[in-house]
Amino acid sequence: MYSRQELANGFRRLGVRPGDCVMLHASVRAVGPIAGGPDQIHLALKDALTGAGTLVMYASCPAGADDIGRGCLTPDEERQLLDKQPVFDAQTARAARDNGTLVEFFRTYPGSVVNDHVARCVVWGHHSGHLVAPQPWDFAFGHGSLFERFVELDGRILLLGCDHDHVTLLHYVEHIVDIPDKRVAQFKVPVDEQGVRVWREMKEFDSSKGVHAHWPDRFFARLVDTYLAETANEGRRVGDARAFLLGARGLCTFALPVMQTVAADANAASRLLS
Repeated sequence: MYSRQELANGFRRLGVRPGDCVMLHASVRAVGPIAGGPDQIHLALKDALTGAGTLVMYASCPAGADDIGRGCLTPDEERQLLDKQPVFDAQTARAARDNGTLVEFFRTYPGSVVNDHVARCVVWGHHSGHLVAPQPWDFAFGHGSLFERFVELDGRILLLGCDHDHVTLLHYVEHIVDIPDKRVAQFKVPVDEQGVRVWREMKEFDSSKGVHAHWPDRFFARLVDTYLAETANEGRRVGDARAFLLGARGLCTFALPVMQTVAADANAASRLLS
């Protein structure tokens, strides 16, 4: 069983420094038994970051809030959602289950704030106000987004026993990369307008199906793992979990030309680790 102090020391040995701006992806189960429960993970990371640091996790939204129009539901399912889905409230809506247990613990812990969007992050710490500043309604992973501000702050990504295919920052790279034939998803979100529920149109480069037809299965994981190998980043254990700390700017710089090459030639993806 691991204590908060043991986990904090593990984060420090991994390379987390006071004042860092860190985006965390984590599997609670992978960390192992924790005295005090899952909250001790984000509390331990905050200890390593100190009050000068910033912690970010991607929360997104509950099922149904951004599904109308994506083509992932049957006509009957869409009709039921249009009739029954409540207004999306960024302050109270649960995090998407696919993003793991920890983000909901973090979201509901005192001191956390969120940005007002279905492409929603939870933020704590020194740069929280800057990061949750308003962002575009459409194409919310791209220019002018929280993710762009995170990269500009020289943010670092911490992968804690998680699936490397879930590195959300790579959606930012998909949004800014200049390639032809990018897929655009158009869907609707239920919002409150003067006390009335309204289904508001939204667009993004498709974050669910992938923005290009040439993207291979588990493209994000292959990008991340190849980048880790090329930078000789072997990570280390925090608790029972294999953990990696990597620079957001470096990953973006690596991924942009790879995406351009794979968009031009699907066979180019064979050069990535699988």
